[in-house]
Amino acid sequence: QVQLVQSGGGLVQPGGSLRLSCAASGFTFGYNAIAWFRQAPGKDREEVSCIKSNGVSTNADSVKGRFTISRDNAKNTVYLQMNSLKPEDTAMYYCARNVNYYCSGSASHCDLWGQGTQVTISS
Repeated sequence: QVQLVQSGGGLVQPGGSLRLSCAASGFTFGYNAIAWFRQAPGKDREEVSCIKSNGVSTNADSVKGRFTISRDNAKNTVYLQMNSLKPEDTAMYYCARNVNYYCSGSASHCDLWGQGTQVTISS
């Protein structure tokens, strides 16, 4: 079964931290770039972070210095550590498999998606 299963998310106060997990199965995990996207109500889906098969990562300007993506190939899992959270980080978060080994920043290049998890930052 080819799938991405997400866990984590929830409600946290501004300035707090949260870690999302994305567990992969059914494919060669170490080959593809894996990205985290988010989508807030009424807004387009945007890539916030991506990690290539070699471990090199990229981040959107809005989350640089605050979010860290990592992958543990032994556990077939990609993580998103989110620190110094802001209300504008509130969104539905999705992990996704890029069809390529590199990061493109485009949801249209992703062929497999996690189920999504809500992250809400509120005081």
